[in-house]
Amino acid sequence: MARRVVVTGVGLISAVGIGTEETWQALLAGTSGMGPITSFDASAFACRFAAEVKGFNPLDWIEKKEVKKMGRFIHFAIGASEFAMKQSGLVPTGEMAERVGVYIASGIGGFDVIEREHKALLEGGPRKISPFFIPGTIVNLASGHVSIRYGAKGPNSATATACAAGAHAIGDSFRLIQHDDADAMICGGSEAAITPMSVGGFAAMRALSTRNDDPQHASRPFDKDRDGFVIGEGAGILVMEELEFARARGAKILAEVVGYGMSSDAFHITQPSEDGDGAYRVMRNAMRDAKISPSEVSYVNAHGTSTPYNDKFETMAIKRAFGECVSKLAVSSTKSMTGHLLGGAGGLEGGISVMALRDQIIPPTMNYQTPDPECDLDCVPNHPRKAELNYVLSNSFGFGGTNAALVFKRFQE
Repeated sequence: MARRVVVTGVGLISAVGIGTEETWQALLAGTSGMGPITSFDASAFACRFAAEVKGFNPLDWIEKKEVKKMGRFIHFAIGASEFAMKQSGLVPTGEMAERVGVYIASGIGGFDVIEREHKALLEGGPRKISPFFIPGTIVNLASGHVSIRYGAKGPNSATATACAAGAHAIGDSFRLIQHDDADAMICGGSEAAITPMSVGGFAAMRALSTRNDDPQHASRPFDKDRDGFVIGEGAGILVMEELEFARARGAKILAEVVGYGMSSDAFHITQPSEDGDGAYRVMRNAMRDAKISPSEVSYVNAHGTSTPYNDKFETMAIKRAFGECVSKLAVSSTKSMTGHLLGGAGGLEGGISVMALRDQIIPPTMNYQTPDPECDLDCVPNHPRKAELNYVLSNSFGFGGTNAALVFKRFQE
């Protein structure tokens, strides 16, 4: 029999807050994290705004001499892990440390370091490249640094499955604990891709909103006038543990993880399958893994990117997955406030799903003004909603057609 897995810590860093409670309360207040880009001169770009993390100081967690050795995505991962570990009270020591692992994803990794060091190469030649260029860039170094920081000697891995990466990291960690390869995992996703090349690249694909005159209302999932996503940054980290391991140390349990689904669209490198088939199958797989029926899910934290294709096809997939139960299903996209964290999205939204279960409240889809008949779900428009939540499903879909879905449950003894 598979072991039960619970969440004991949540760490969130986003454009609307530094810390779990600050982020969560901002989401319930409908706060927008979007604004003009400040990290570089974006005046020549088609999209000149983003959802930047404001007031973040890596020195709050990291020694000054170490900060320059890491990409910003690593800074976020360490900060969010600190919030999650403090809440969980987990301290890996002795033999226990061998049973505690780290699994932190990123879709892009250290884009900021790549661009900085490429400039150094062009301006000063190869001797100007930092010896910390590679370890500051590669995706698995977020996990590596967190593992070293806490002495976590169990499984140490990372995924880079685009915008599904954070959810895959949580789901894979769930499996590791279920199958007795670890007793606890520090897991989730982190991203810091608000850079000239990244913003320029996504703009060249015409994936980004160009609502430059009104950035706070630019991310509008499921709204008829949506025109693209808003790139965001930050991290979402969970501390997950085997139930008896958590009980033995007196941990406060926030929620239970009960289902994990994966699928591939096998359709297109960037567009979702036109009938939403991959998204339908990943939700079906997650609910089957959780051994629940669609009628038992009260809320879906949607991938909901605010792009014309994603929202339309995710709606089709949700309708197919939930059938006649869709009329009683609440669906919202918190990307309307945080922006799209790419590889960090699944971690952030997994944490948000846990908070929704903890407080029995659904965060809203903001900026919903003009209904779209092709996205006719109950998307909890513009205001949070108190609700009785027993199961919450969180969707994450990535370029290349890779999909992940997680099912969280309100914890009961």
